[in-house]
Amino acid sequence: MEHRGMDAYGYFEREGSLGRVQSEFRGVVAAARGRISEAYGRRLHSAYLYGSVPRGAARPGRSDLDLLLVLHHVPSDEDRDGAEVLARGLDEDFPEVDGVAALLRDKGAVLSEAERFDLGWFLACLCTPLLGADLAEHLPRYRPDSLLARETNGDLADVLPGWRKRVREASTPQEYRKLSRLFSRRLVRTAFTLVMPRWGGWTSDLGESAEIFGMYYPERAAQLQAAAGVALDPVADPEVLRGYVEDLGPWLADEYTARHGTKTPRTA
Repeated sequence: MEHRGMDAYGYFEREGSLGRVQSEFRGVVAAARGRISEAYGRRLHSAYLYGSVPRGAARPGRSDLDLLLVLHHVPSDEDRDGAEVLARGLDEDFPEVDGVAALLRDKGAVLSEAERFDLGWFLACLCTPLLGADLAEHLPRYRPDSLLARETNGDLADVLPGWRKRVREASTPQEYRKLSRLFSRRLVRTAFTLVMPRWGGWTSDLGESAEIFGMYYPERAAQLQAAAGVALDPVADPEVLRGYVEDLGPWLADEYTARHGTKTPRTA
């Protein structure tokens, strides 16, 4: 399989661009730009797109719109409420997208040493500038090594107890579908970064991620391929969720820790 996402020197190439946004999504992207600017004004340092929309891989009516908003200061409760209102409004006004996520962070956190190989890498390599000055100019170049693997997804073991609680509390088909989408995406991405240093490349495509993982763990390949399918077409089956939190998730967390270690604890 061809290794994608890297330049001739083995560094990540930034994925996505505004030029790749499909015509069906240009209206919601333009609206997001205007509404973000109106909502945050001078408090906003910069805003970014990430996910399938800037990669040109979004599916009308099926894909969500993902936004990263970086403020000059630590976000307040009012800032967070504003992000929720912004996301809900875009989702309601544009049927082209199935959900809108607006992550809210501050400039200091993005550029901090603690986040250098997590949030910093995410912005520099997976986010497309939409508004303001690009913070990627202040961040290093990145390689697909074990340090990056550890700092991006080396906390799955810490996440699983919360997942189990959410599965126990879920009771409606809508809740099950929402969790199946969330859990399967995280598991497939974690499985890919587990093998990323050995493969030596990058992809955000979940199907391709599962295929690459299966090259190194054929005994778990079918599970990952199924999870990649659920990530694209969520299911309302609690047994699928229980399989994630009781089998696939714990195995993946143990294997990840054994190969890459655990993510550096954050103080805040």
